[in-house]
Amino acid sequence: MTASEHANAEQGGAWEEFWREAPPVPGGVFWDAAPEAAVERHRPLFAPHFTGELPVLDLGCGNGRHSVALSRFYTPVLGIDISPAAVTLARRLPGAAAVDFRAEDLTDPKAAERLHAELGDSHVYVRGVIHQCTPEDRGRMAAAVARLAGDHGRAFVVEPSAAAKDTLLGLMKRPGGPPASLAAVFEHGIAPMAMADEQVPELFAAAGLGLLDSGPVPLTTTETEPDGSPVELPAQYLVLGRES
Repeated sequence: MTASEHANAEQGGAWEEFWREAPPVPGGVFWDAAPEAAVERHRPLFAPHFTGELPVLDLGCGNGRHSVALSRFYTPVLGIDISPAAVTLARRLPGAAAVDFRAEDLTDPKAAERLHAELGDSHVYVRGVIHQCTPEDRGRMAAAVARLAGDHGRAFVVEPSAAAKDTLLGLMKRPGGPPASLAAVFEHGIAPMAMADEQVPELFAAAGLGLLDSGPVPLTTTETEPDGSPVELPAQYLVLGRES
């Protein structure tokens, strides 16, 4: 096993352990915001680009909550996660029958090739995944997104901006300790890694995708501020694709 393969196996193992121990009820995971604060909030940004009768892939789908939300607007929808435990949770959700959930490691180029050979060009939804990859895997994930989108698909990517670090530090330093949902992420060895804002479009440019639209958009979490409002991480969205 190469050093890269060993790192991928470790990361996959961390995610598998995380999802085995995750609360089975939607909303118990830090980034598992309700669909109206994620897919439905984002849809006006990506709907004009997700045209045609192409499949929609939710990469890093976790427990599948947002994949099911996507299936209300698109068909077919595939939810893809590196963790089989996450996929098991996803298949138990109400409405899960409308989604094809699969466990795939998309840092392996062969996985993206297999999916593209089966599905053809697809639209791709990616929310808060790239910054949780190792630096080595970020380029591989961008390449997988580019392969899955092909010539006609579009990718919608939301990633925390560099300013999100201050929000996370504030949560970690709360008087009573960090929220349980955030502590669980670190306890499983999944440490979100800061990325410079310009790095995200650069990764996809290197993979052959052009920037079609971008802007700020909050990434809503399941935690709340003292006043009861949701904790939102500063984030940016990108719509990517090959020029027609």
